[in-house]
Amino acid sequence: MIARVKRRNPTGNQKGKRAMQFGMTEEQSMIVDTTRAFVENELYPHELDVERTGHLDMDLVREIQKKAIDAGLYAANMPEEVGGAGLDTLTWLMYEKELGRANYALHWTAVARPSNILLAGTDEQKEKYLYPCMKGEKWDCLAMTEPGAGSDLRGMTASAREEGGDYVLNGTKHFISHADIADFSIVFMATGEEDTARGPKKKITAFFVDKGTPGFTIRDGYQNVSHRGYTNAVLEFDDCRLPKSAILGEVDKGFEVANTWLGATRLQVAATCLGRAERALQHATEYAAERKQFGQKIGKFQGVSFKLADMATELKAANLLTWEAGWKFDQGTVTESDMSMAKLKATEMLAFVADEAIQIHGGMGLMDELPLERIWRDARVERIWEGTSEIQRHIISREMLRALGA
Repeated sequence: MIARVKRRNPTGNQKGKRAMQFGMTEEQSMIVDTTRAFVENELYPHELDVERTGHLDMDLVREIQKKAIDAGLYAANMPEEVGGAGLDTLTWLMYEKELGRANYALHWTAVARPSNILLAGTDEQKEKYLYPCMKGEKWDCLAMTEPGAGSDLRGMTASAREEGGDYVLNGTKHFISHADIADFSIVFMATGEEDTARGPKKKITAFFVDKGTPGFTIRDGYQNVSHRGYTNAVLEFDDCRLPKSAILGEVDKGFEVANTWLGATRLQVAATCLGRAERALQHATEYAAERKQFGQKIGKFQGVSFKLADMATELKAANLLTWEAGWKFDQGTVTESDMSMAKLKATEMLAFVADEAIQIHGGMGLMDELPLERIWRDARVERIWEGTSEIQRHIISREMLRALGA
């Protein structure tokens, strides 16, 4: 059973400062060991089938889901008071790293981590949406991205207008992850505009929209080279009418609720990248220690040994950036730059490590008998979703320049 350690506070505010420790606690070691064993025993055996078919069998998902619930791994990202494991941010990231070793569709669906934005709901909303997700009875999805507005959320055109005491939604969202299996969507819509010193700015409101609501259509999305089995969808809203009780948070305060409860998603991406990179490096190291060419192990050749050294160094740097940001999140001292650096480094490191691991294996690295070609493909999307590498660099440099008044 996964340990219950200090509760994670999603707002990042916590009393009492303490020195950062580089060694894992006994509880953290147990969580890492438990999660890794689950991944290796329950997820690895099904990876190849999902990768080759691009299909995630829901009967299999339910089977693994039950085992994850019994092991205390399901929804472990959530606070104890709602039935989660109550992990602090740093421990949660260690847990995410272990899950990240496996096929994304398998670990994200069968060992689900409901979005902690659900914690912002009213008591009635929590009963309808949060608690069923915690029990594995429902899945959620977040809908922000639009065809003409990716990272520029202020450029969204999908809107909601008040009418007769209700809100009427119109517009399109795309790239919405696993919306096909989600029982409801948390949808961000423009609900007005305000003048600012930099010009007009959209006001955004978040809504709960149940699958099957009239005027709400879910269509198949795009075929993605990364994360086979993990689908995306297009959401269409055509005079979709919702009661005011469907609003998450307050009207026109959608960005506030998102910023409060979704702040650590970049670190989650970073952590899962660490797990895949570590798996790729392990394969490369073992192969270099076993494979013989020209009368000696290929790891003896400088061309291979230096690759291993560079891969290990980059991985360690990404680990340290991610763990530091997670630790600072719990201390209430994390900055946007801290999280962006971790996300930027981990995602670009994964691309480097995956590519070098394949190079060390030669032609076999591209065969699907090994997970390397999958890790290599999957790495590509990590530099795009949850904010592109360019957006992360913009955030980092902006914080540097602002300190000098620029």
